[in-house]
Amino acid sequence: MEPGGAGSSVGPRMDVGAFCRQSKVVVVVGKGGVGKTTVTAALALAAARAGLEVLVVALDDSGGLPALFGRDDRFGYEPVRLADRPGGSSGGVAGQVVTSREALLEYLEGHGFGRVSRRLIHSGALDVVATAIPGVEQVLVLGKVKQLEKAGGYDLVLVDAPATGHAVSFLTSSGGLVDAARGGPLRAQAEQVVELLSDPSRAQALLVTLPEETPVNEVVETAYRLEDEVGIALGPVVVNACLPVLDDLGADPAAAARAAGVRPPGPSRRRLLSMAAAFRSARQEVQSEQLDRLAAALPLAQVTLPYLFDQPIGPGGLGLLAGRLAAGIEALDGAAGARG
Repeated sequence: MEPGGAGSSVGPRMDVGAFCRQSKVVVVVGKGGVGKTTVTAALALAAARAGLEVLVVALDDSGGLPALFGRDDRFGYEPVRLADRPGGSSGGVAGQVVTSREALLEYLEGHGFGRVSRRLIHSGALDVVATAIPGVEQVLVLGKVKQLEKAGGYDLVLVDAPATGHAVSFLTSSGGLVDAARGGPLRAQAEQVVELLSDPSRAQALLVTLPEETPVNEVVETAYRLEDEVGIALGPVVVNACLPVLDDLGADPAAAARAAGVRPPGPSRRRLLSMAAAFRSARQEVQSEQLDRLAAALPLAQVTLPYLFDQPIGPGGLGLLAGRLAAGIEALDGAAGARG
């Protein structure tokens, strides 16, 4: 495994716009609870600020995406505008939900089976057809993503993938269907999806984790599985929710208060402050250990994002994360940041 995938070469420090244009489709993968959807939205906003038109594809439902962009309404199969670049210049974010059911309907209608699709809806058999062949649901969804990529309406398509346990099977389904099907339009669809995922100029996976032992273990395993079983190029690893490192946590609270020119805390408060400092120091140590362990186990560049104490995250927090993500991308050199 080479940093940034096959074909990387030492080059200048990264530009956000150039970084986001290197792969037309980016599949964002991470364990449940690591902030995968938030990172997807932050990358979308960072790309939009760089002048790109971005589509965020959610699977099954829009989830937390609307709230991140300050919207109360949910969105569905038809794309909706989530954000525009300030100043009215080019660049913006749209959101769309892609489900296997809707993708099947569109597939049937696009292949001249509109009357059949309507009968399936009226009979209630559509969901049975969508799940009749193992892997067909994922192939239909990825086929829709491939269609969006080929249509050229967006500079970047971001896919908020299932949690890592399901993401690998989601991405390997097309290869399995190619092996299983002898021919026909569905096999052709699966072959086109395999071509998409194996071409670094068209598709890439972006891994998200936390600086904790279990998420780091899972992201390392997932990275190698994606490379071996899917053949998709890997971008930098985004390590989300990193605490800022505080110095002088071992300082005496009373001495620190006197140095700051404020009234020293009483014995009870000093004890509480010392306990809080010890807890934070331990968390910082774990965080540092896991970042080092991740770097040793996975030869990919790291981009870190801060832990936001204001929850839930809304447009303000998303804007901050987008800025930090952009800064992290710009700090990458050509070898570590090249996607493909």
